[in-house]
Amino acid sequence: MKSIKAYVPFFAMIAVDFIIVVFNRELGLKIFANTLKNFLQMAGVIPPIFLLLGLLDAWVPRETVVKFMGERAGVKGVLLSIFLGSAAAGPLYGAFPFASVMIRKGVKLTNILIFLGAWSTLKIPMFLFEISSLGYEFAVTRWIVNLFGIIAMAYLIESVLTREEIDEVYKKHAVDF
Repeated sequence: MKSIKAYVPFFAMIAVDFIIVVFNRELGLKIFANTLKNFLQMAGVIPPIFLLLGLLDAWVPRETVVKFMGERAGVKGVLLSIFLGSAAAGPLYGAFPFASVMIRKGVKLTNILIFLGAWSTLKIPMFLFEISSLGYEFAVTRWIVNLFGIIAMAYLIESVLTREEIDEVYKKHAVDF
């Protein structure tokens, strides 16, 4: 039953699309075309991400990940999280499966939040585009402000959560082998 519930939003979206087609055929067909385009884009991105995640999960030992990004990694974990997030390619929805694997591998929650923030705002190609189109000063200023903002928010979020809430996040992603 749980697996069926996971698809309710998808089927609800399709139902809304059909309702719109009934009331406004032209708009409804445009919506269907956009829905199909988005679905095909995701279908092209998600399989390679899961392939890479499978390799990461199989080839990189948990102990190595904990050493570099776990509770005692310190600045090394923060820097690695920033690097991995900013060097990543693909849309933001691709970051969440990575975050799930990071949780299973024992990465500190703060480092996961920094990774997600870096993926969403510190990507290197975006930075280079901003330099060329908006200027060096703007791009560097935005990057630095976002960098410190992401780190501050990650530590703030972790400080607000109780140990039980953090443990619950890790339990939801636990894998029984």
